Amino acid sequence: MSKSASSKHKQKSPGKEVLVADNRKARHEYDVLDRFEAGIVLRGTEVKVLRQGHISLNEAYAKFTGSELWLLGANIPEYSHGNIQNHAPKRRRKLLLKKAELKKLKEQVATKGLTLIPLRVYFGEKGFAKCTIGVCRGRKTHDKRHVLKEKEARREMRDA
Repeated sequence: MSKSASSKHKQKSPGKEVLVADNRKARHEYDVLDRFEAGIVLRGTEVKVLRQGHISLNEAYAKFTGSELWLLGANIPEYSHGNIQNHAPKRRRKLLLKKAELKKLKEQVATKGLTLIPLRVYFGEKGFAKCTIGVCRGRKTHDKRHVLKEKEARREMRDA
C-alpha cells in the first residue's frame, strides 16, 4: 500500500487510549474499592456512535446473569446514518473478563452493599472498546459532604 493510500484512512494512532465517557457522578456517589478492565461486546453501529463520543453512563450498572457479566442501563444513542439494522439504545451488553476475574468479582459482589458500576468507557491501545468497572459501596449524604470538604481543604493547601 502506498503512503498516500494509507493516509486516506483516518484512524486513531495505535498505542493510545481514547476516552469516550467518564462517570464522574459515580465517584461522587460511591466509594470505589476495586477496579477491573473489561471488554464490551458491541454491534457495528454502537462502535460508530462511541467513536463519535456519545454514551451515557448515568444510570448504568453491571450485573451477573449466571456466570456472565452484563452492562445494563448504559445509553448508546442510535446511529444517525443507521438503517433498519440499528441497535436498541438501552440494550444490555456483555462484558468480557477472564474467568478468574469474574470469580473474584462475583465473590466481592456477594458481600452486602457492594455493586458494580462502570467508571469509564474508552478505546484501548488496540482499538477495542473497553470499560473500567468499579466495585463500589454507596456513600451516605454526610460522607459525600465530608469528602467534598477534604477535597476543598487539599485544594486550598495546594494553592497556598
